[in-house]
Amino acid sequence: MPACDFAETPLGGHEEPRDVTRDTVIRRDDGGDMSTTDKPAVRASPLRSRNFRLLVTGTTTSSLGNAITPVALAFAVLDLGGSASELGLVIAAFALAEVVTVLFGGVLGDRVPRQLMMEGSAAASSATQALIAILLVGGWATIPALGAIGMVNGCLAALSSPSSQAMTRLTVPAEELGSAVALRRLLQTMAGVVGFSVGGLLVAAVGSGWAIAVDAATYAVAAVCFSLLRVPQTRPEGARPSLLADLAEGAREVLRHTWLWLLIGQALLYHLFYGGVQGVLGPIVVGDAIGRSAWGLALGALMAGFVLGGLVCLRWRPVRGLYVGTALLSLTAAFPLAMALSDQLWPVLLGAFLHGLGLEIFSVNWDLSIQRNIPEDRLARVYSFDIVGSFVARPLGLALTGPVAEWVGFDRWLVVVGCVMGGSALLALLSPDVRRLGHTA
Repeated sequence: MPACDFAETPLGGHEEPRDVTRDTVIRRDDGGDMSTTDKPAVRASPLRSRNFRLLVTGTTTSSLGNAITPVALAFAVLDLGGSASELGLVIAAFALAEVVTVLFGGVLGDRVPRQLMMEGSAAASSATQALIAILLVGGWATIPALGAIGMVNGCLAALSSPSSQAMTRLTVPAEELGSAVALRRLLQTMAGVVGFSVGGLLVAAVGSGWAIAVDAATYAVAAVCFSLLRVPQTRPEGARPSLLADLAEGAREVLRHTWLWLLIGQALLYHLFYGGVQGVLGPIVVGDAIGRSAWGLALGALMAGFVLGGLVCLRWRPVRGLYVGTALLSLTAAFPLAMALSDQLWPVLLGAFLHGLGLEIFSVNWDLSIQRNIPEDRLARVYSFDIVGSFVARPLGLALTGPVAEWVGFDRWLVVVGCVMGGSALLALLSPDVRRLGHTA
């Protein structure tokens, strides 16, 4: 069926999974009809779809550039004589602008064509990143200027992020949505891994300015890809309510689904407690007990878990995916617990790997559950609430982790964090809506 018809999926998490292999008509990406029989369908690759190829080319390319920029920007600030505090302020400016703007981006994503939101954001981001590159290469950059442009970039990212996440189901047939979600996440994760490594090499070889120029080029490529998308437009006709009314409608949609608001709350706890572990405690605890190189290996094991989780999700799609994913989300507790309880390298690497594996399998099934069960005309707003709910507490966690851990002890605080992360995921399984929500494909 056409992707825009997904809004007709029954809501509330208690529907019986539909047998997509017995549909008599499947809508092809080019708009034609393809008759089928009652024989089980062979799972096809979403890459057959031209629109999906363009989407993942754009998002993967920009993810590559987005991983290069943090590395280059950090060295750019330090090369300008900035301190660690000033670097933190530059990064915080981006994060604050993103959180503040993302709800507005969700409203716009349900009002105007999402393709336009993505194309415009990518083009504007290309221009702002090019400006940073010119300032750095020409020797005209200042730390306040980098912070100001960073805020603009944060706003641009927030305006397009809900539309980008809501775009996937408009680019593939219904029976390929699960594979599309998993493949898109996998490609973006791998691009991030490559980008972090390439960023360091580029800074060392040609300097921060030219490294950020590469990010500007990736945004330009993404803008071209998004401009070539040909997807159905499903904007409601007639007069629209105010932006605040639209926002309130999105909030009501979130609160209408217990599984949705419950797991957004769990994500808030995750980022509140774990953000400080990875950003503050991890390098100190692992570096002192095992060695500084061990922390880099741990992050590498974390990324390996993400990649394997993405590969698993390409082939394994449980009917009660949200239930299975939430159960595996409890594996994220393994990383902080391993850091707290062991001074050996292998348990830390295993804990990091299990953390990434469980989180990625959950994330794919979470994304797919939202795509399957939220009406098309409210999808971008729901994603915007998901983003805000997940990340709004992260800055607070980063600020409080150091003082709290020093007060109670690093190892004790890591145990607390592990118990909160694992326990909150397991407690979420008590909800009938989490256990019963199903999807197919």
